[in-house]
Amino acid sequence: MKLVRYGRAGAEKPGLIDADGTLRDLSRVVRDLTPAVLSPAGLRRLRALRTARLPVVRGRPRLGCPLAGIGKLVCIGLNYTDHASEVGQPLPKEPVVFLKATSAITGPHDPIVRPRGGTKLDYEVELGAVIGRDARGVSEAEALRHVAAYCLVDDVSERAFQIEHGGATTKGKSADTFAPIGPWLVTADEVRAPQALELWTTVNGEPRQHGSTANMIFGVAALVAYVSRFMSLRAGDVVSTGTPAGVAHGMKPPRYLEPGDVVEMGITGLGAQKNRVVSR
Repeated sequence: MKLVRYGRAGAEKPGLIDADGTLRDLSRVVRDLTPAVLSPAGLRRLRALRTARLPVVRGRPRLGCPLAGIGKLVCIGLNYTDHASEVGQPLPKEPVVFLKATSAITGPHDPIVRPRGGTKLDYEVELGAVIGRDARGVSEAEALRHVAAYCLVDDVSERAFQIEHGGATTKGKSADTFAPIGPWLVTADEVRAPQALELWTTVNGEPRQHGSTANMIFGVAALVAYVSRFMSLRAGDVVSTGTPAGVAHGMKPPRYLEPGDVVEMGITGLGAQKNRVVSR
């Protein structure tokens, strides 16, 4: 299933995309797409629906973040071999983990706002693994049972804030609009091979990133198991699994985003985002 939330910011309604690509309203079934909906029981209820009987949503409404009530955005740095190489870092022996503020979350086509004082704005296309049931100290073998869905995440970064102001990664990752998520959640049963997905990014139509989740240093199962050793992963948390080469910071010279630039990115089967950069 492809699950979406649509409507004006702060008043989104739940929906799904049917097999024909039509947006259908789920408001009579659930109040919103919350972590509870991603539970095994919640997903069974949605799968039992006769989608053809759900109301069709006319027009092309704004899409919001496809999940309400995200508790944590857990991000992984330097998790692709080519990205570590382009920024001149050795391959990590263990996953590099940081948190991104949930106040950064925005819709998949909303503007990306360059914050006041920002000078080195960057993009990162990433596969997000959405937790459907709590995970605490799980093994790698059982980790994927806790993943309910996958989605596209742009881990937007302000490199000057990240690197030049005390070296705190979260500081450069958490400004408002720095986490476009969506356009939809794709339930895990439809993503049979999360380590065989293509990822891409363009800026103003110019190819910047093109990679495969096969080149992750630590795969999704390994990441969920690893993170669950150090913190509880709760239903509705998102683990954003790192980015391939081609980020602006890794180019020589760097080519950071400027107001007016249009960033597009996508992942096989998970849809695409398109965001225009604006200044505050």
